[in-house]
Amino acid sequence: MEPITVQHTFPPIFDKNSRLLILGTVPSVKSRENDFYYGHPQNRFWKLMAILCGEEIPVTKEEKTEMLLRHGIALYDVVEKCTIAGSSDSSIKDVVPVDLTPILEQTGNIPVFANGATAEKLYRKYLFPKTGISAVKLPSTSPANAAWSLSRLEEAWREAIPFWTGWKEAWGKAIEPYLG
Repeated sequence: MEPITVQHTFPPIFDKNSRLLILGTVPSVKSRENDFYYGHPQNRFWKLMAILCGEEIPVTKEEKTEMLLRHGIALYDVVEKCTIAGSSDSSIKDVVPVDLTPILEQTGNIPVFANGATAEKLYRKYLFPKTGISAVKLPSTSPANAAWSLSRLEEAWREAIPFWTGWKEAWGKAIEPYLG
């Protein structure tokens, strides 16, 4: 597949009550077609969020957005514009990173979690120098990460983000600087 230049076309999901930020890399071909996050039907992101939030799997953009906001979850990507072949994260070049300022101005310095190794690598290279907030790398929900079953993803994400099991209690004093 020939690389093309893509531009991120939909806004981040967040509000003043967001308590953590999950970042992907750049919208996939299916996500760009659907004009929303994690649009590939085999991506496990929305199934995983529903499990972790204890809710039914959301279907519409509105349901997905409302579920995240109800649970204090902000969602965005690291890349505003890049050259990419299809949906292959390994082909990403010519990166223009997103501006996280609007999110962090409204939420304060909330914890950042990267959905996959490439998201974490690009965040560390382009955004960490601006934010000063380290990102926790989580296993990718992408169908390309077939070695990770949904139950394995749930276990890893639940362990990495104590938010779902009482985030303030689990993180104690370590989380206080992020609470603003």
